[in-house]
Amino acid sequence: MRNKLRGLRQNLKWSQGRLADELGVSRQTVNAIENKKYDPSLPLAFKISRLFNLSIEEIFLPDEDDLG
Repeated sequence: MRNKLRGLRQNLKWSQGRLADELGVSRQTVNAIENKKYDPSLPLAFKISRLFNLSIEEIFLPDEDDLG
């Protein structure tokens, strides 16, 4: 799954650590999501969307091959 998390975080001039603190997760989790190594759980995706005041669909996008 592709995502816009890195760009959103950088727009706020936040480090991965700061975002992790805001979300209550580790910096490694933020790094893994940004690098497409981990898809967040649904509760975490909702937390991220609320933090940036965007819908989940505005942040997370399916990979082209996931569309069938």
